[in-house]
Amino acid sequence: MKHNHPFLVGVTGGLGSGKSSLCTILAGMGCALFEADRVAKELQLHDPEVIEGIKLLFGAAVYSCGESGKPVLDRKAVASAVFSSAEKLEELNRLIHPKVFTAFERAVLDAEREGVKILLKEAAILFESGGSRQLDAVVVVAADMELRVQRAVEKGLGSRDEVMRRIATQWPQERLIERADYVIFNNGTFQELQTEGRELFEKLLLAAASPRDSR
Repeated sequence: MKHNHPFLVGVTGGLGSGKSSLCTILAGMGCALFEADRVAKELQLHDPEVIEGIKLLFGAAVYSCGESGKPVLDRKAVASAVFSSAEKLEELNRLIHPKVFTAFERAVLDAEREGVKILLKEAAILFESGGSRQLDAVVVVAADMELRVQRAVEKGLGSRDEVMRRIATQWPQERLIERADYVIFNNGTFQELQTEGRELFEKLLLAAASPRDSR
């Protein structure tokens, strides 16, 4: 393996766990960040193949024409459809995830060229999508269910019932923890998460410096 290959770290956690906050902290310390969910959202607006697939799945009415003719997706309508149909969710994932993988492969090559030590892959459904393959380590951010629901509602991600339905479509937190190399419990303040983040960063730097098997 080339010496300049970045250490690839998946960061995941259920809705409201605070994985994005942890990634922000780690990125501030020098980690490069690939946000799988943001890339997926961009594909839904800019990739003609994905747009066509979504129209076939949910009906052409989920898209409208925004300013300067750019497509606007009714994300609430799509969310409502997928969170009440496991089949639709699976089909949507099948449409988008291969393209997200390709984008991540490009991000790895860029990180390699730039001499990045640690590249984070933040993804809500890291294991479910098969996105944990080819990673060197996985961090799971966990928090008490009540706190997660409260955070998600405060972020405007839906009513309590809607948030609970979305959480029910994800892997249970316990199952994520079983598959994790590192677990961060985020039940406290942002300052406490920063402290945890600093300690994790030190551990990741040590792991990145250790010899790895060729993947």
